Amino acid sequence: MPNLVLEYSNSVDERVNVQGLLEDLHKVAIGTGLFDVASVKSRALRCHHWLVGDEGDSVDFIHINFDLLSGRTPEQKRDLSRALMTVLQEQASHVRSLTVNVRDMDIDCFQKVVN
Repeated sequence: MPNLVLEYSNSVDERVNVQGLLEDLHKVAIGTGLFDVASVKSRALRCHHWLVGDEGDSVDFIHINFDLLSGRTPEQKRDLSRALMTVLQEQASHVRSLTVNVRDMDIDCFQKVVN
């Protein structure tokens, strides 16, 4: 069930191999052993419009939202967050803002259909 969503400013496209980065982040998620491999989903969303503080759209960014069903320990989530950030820093250290947010989903409210 985990969903990795890589959001990035369109200026990042010119300086980062986004597909390669997404693939490496996906491998990190799988490599943790925390999830059923077939359930890990990753995608990248290019942002065409954004604002940061009073600098408007002059600040480039990459932000990862990693949603997972509750049940992992704080240490497991922290380790996952750090591993994802390590990949970001290795491949996109020249991007001004790099952030990762690992967050629990409410297992009682999550719905899934697989055909």
